[in-house]
Amino acid sequence: MDSQHLQSPPVCVCVLCGLPAAGKSTLARTVTNLAAERGWRSTVMHYDELIPQYAFDVKVLEDNMQAQTEWKLYRQSLLQCIENFLRNPNVLSDPPDPSGINLEAWRRGVQTLLEQRVNSSADDHSSPILLLLDDNFYYPSMRYEVFQLARKYSLGFCQVFLDCSVESCTSRNSKRSHPLPTNLILEMAKRLEPPNPQKNTWEGNSITLNNSERLSEVDIRRWMELITHAFSNPLFQVQEENTEQKERDRVRCALSVLHQADQASRRLVSAAMKSARDDEASPEQMRGLASELNQSKGRFLHDLRTHYVQERAAVEGEDIDVERVVSAAVAAFDREIRETLSRFREK
Repeated sequence: MDSQHLQSPPVCVCVLCGLPAAGKSTLARTVTNLAAERGWRSTVMHYDELIPQYAFDVKVLEDNMQAQTEWKLYRQSLLQCIENFLRNPNVLSDPPDPSGINLEAWRRGVQTLLEQRVNSSADDHSSPILLLLDDNFYYPSMRYEVFQLARKYSLGFCQVFLDCSVESCTSRNSKRSHPLPTNLILEMAKRLEPPNPQKNTWEGNSITLNNSERLSEVDIRRWMELITHAFSNPLFQVQEENTEQKERDRVRCALSVLHQADQASRRLVSAAMKSARDDEASPEQMRGLASELNQSKGRFLHDLRTHYVQERAAVEGEDIDVERVVSAAVAAFDREIRETLSRFREK
């Protein structure tokens, strides 16, 4: 993918990530007000307004392949909308293929920028643009797609993770006029992977702010300094050497993870069935247990394939530690097996 440079104006894309009700939208409004004081045009793209609500249900996504496909298409379509806008940021135009994106919400976000252009005293073509993307972004692969887009057009890029306790998020959510299901927040909290610059070099321009109570003026100042740094240090496309070899290595690691996890899960299921036989379970009970364990194994391998293999292997700069991934995944599956056996014996 060749680097494409926008002639003007300077653009920074800021990814806001964190649990639902962590305070992203509220704080984004604060940042847009401060951006105006600095002569920046800004707008917030709220993913929950642009993408259908069911696409955020992580449990449904894991259990339904069609829902997974639609969810990815929605996110890709929204990124295409943003890319189309970046090609001509001074004109309100609908994307060529919105594919389920809420066009009214999209137009509202772009119109906000155009109105600022009209009202700005600065040169229309030089006034910087700040795009705040408000979403959960709970997997690194979701954030990496935005990074790739920023790099493609040599934009500024930064990330702000709002760290907020699950208790605070669920409490705030319950007070909303249209609260999300509590289980959705709990499921997302299990899967949330905050930015990790030590592990992913491309996440270097990131900060974490604790918003369980409220952000201080120092926190807000850090945020604005981060954005200023991103404007001053746009990304550039870097041609990696031995890209094909690196990709082959990632695929080989991914296949090794799946193979080892499959073998280990088979052994755990066999051991559980033997334990049930030793307890003198009836043939009918054994059939029921076998069915439940095999379904659990299928979900386990599917989740591993989707998240740790397909998602992580696609992220540049994030290698798969086979031993660590297999060990952690099998330990989680072992706990699930033990819980299943415990329920089985209580019947």
